[in-house]
Amino acid sequence: MPAYLARRLVQAALILLGVAAITYLLLYMLPADPARMVAGRSAGKEQVEMVRMQLGLDRPIWEQFGSYMWKLLQGDLGRSYLQRVQVTELLGARLPASLLLMVGAIFCELVIGVTLGMIAGLRRGTAVDQTLMVVALVFISTPQFVIALSLLYVFAYWLGWFSIGGYGEFQHLVLPSLTLGLLGGGWYARVTRSSVIEVLRQDFIRTARAKGLDRWRIVLVHILPNAVLPIIAMVGIDIGYFMGSIVVVESVFGWPGIGQLTWQAIQQIDIPIIMGVTLLSACAIVLGNLLADLVAPLIDPRIKLR
Repeated sequence: MPAYLARRLVQAALILLGVAAITYLLLYMLPADPARMVAGRSAGKEQVEMVRMQLGLDRPIWEQFGSYMWKLLQGDLGRSYLQRVQVTELLGARLPASLLLMVGAIFCELVIGVTLGMIAGLRRGTAVDQTLMVVALVFISTPQFVIALSLLYVFAYWLGWFSIGGYGEFQHLVLPSLTLGLLGGGWYARVTRSSVIEVLRQDFIRTARAKGLDRWRIVLVHILPNAVLPIIAMVGIDIGYFMGSIVVVESVFGWPGIGQLTWQAIQQIDIPIIMGVTLLSACAIVLGNLLADLVAPLIDPRIKLR
């Protein structure tokens, strides 16, 4: 285990270095000028050049990137060009809301997706199976804002069960989590169905049935633990996705997460914030996949960490 963790940490460091380098290069190649955005549209050429020098954007890209990485090793993500605040402070203020929404969304994804996928897989080829897969496809194909606005209209405006938006109470978490849960649950349902069908073909399932074990015991003890292994890997990816890629859902529900901060930074070409969010998302994906790999052997002892 120590050797495995050490190897994975080295791989994670190399991945983050690659992500940082590629993202920085792409931002450098943008046709927009961050110095112009900071100076303002009415600023003259001399003012723009002065701002460029203050931000260090007049130096060669390798010097800029080297300086950024040196500060990053010291835990400094830089200062926002426009907000004049440390990026770590901005991310720290938004992180609790994003983590809360991430937990709620993943919970809804698992409940919806695994349940539908298990039922469809156990009823393969029946009308129930076909209906559930059509429902899953509808969830996958529907844009985020359509599901979000539909849930708001039905449960907040029409029924009045929840508030239109806000943050701080449990009722504020339900609808945005359910929106993301329905979207991701469609993928989870399809993957779970395929996994269940594959598990049903295994010899140990035939043996369990031949021994006369109860149907629900077979499902809960033998089928479910083996069928959810691909889902664990998907959860690891979703951890990073929910860190900064759910702008639409956060905007519809007024959720003060990192997604809104990311969108504002992209509009303003605020490179330190964009870099900070990108690295945070990359760290979340790497950590999520590592946790998924560590959990998998606990579910299936046949899996060995090497």
